Amino acid sequence: MSIVTKSIVNADAEARYLSPGELDRIKTFVTSGESRLRIAQTLTDARERIVKQAGDQLFQKRPDIVSPGGNAYGEEMTATCLRDMDYYLRLITYGVVAGDVTPIEEIGLVGVREMYTSLGTPINAVAESVRAMKDISTSMMSGEDATEAGAYFDYVIGAMQ
Repeated sequence: MSIVTKSIVNADAEARYLSPGELDRIKTFVTSGESRLRIAQTLTDARERIVKQAGDQLFQKRPDIVSPGGNAYGEEMTATCLRDMDYYLRLITYGVVAGDVTPIEEIGLVGVREMYTSLGTPINAVAESVRAMKDISTSMMSGEDATEAGAYFDYVIGAMQ
């Protein structure tokens, strides 16, 4: 849910007009729209490169997950791991566009720890893959865009720790 929608829903629930603070947050959201869309476009356009390079880094750092008995052992399981990485990158773009972590939380993080635990997947390896995607992604952006995007990656990483 974007800051605009949240503000309106909250004000309506209280049968009031938007406060000056809410209007200021909406103004900031609107004026930052171009940069948020630029970040999302960068992530979308480079997604294959980001996921592949981050996957390569993860598998070099964590050979246990691609070795026999590891969660990403074999072509099919490696592809599943890369698919999950792509999924988290997509969720991060949703958060960037919304200017809020709510889509990330509601779509992709509810129950994530329990799911990976039940699958026997080391959650720290998943967090490490997101960290690698962050490093690769932010290296392709200006300082300000990298800072903005980095916050969403950090949110996902934090939820997995």
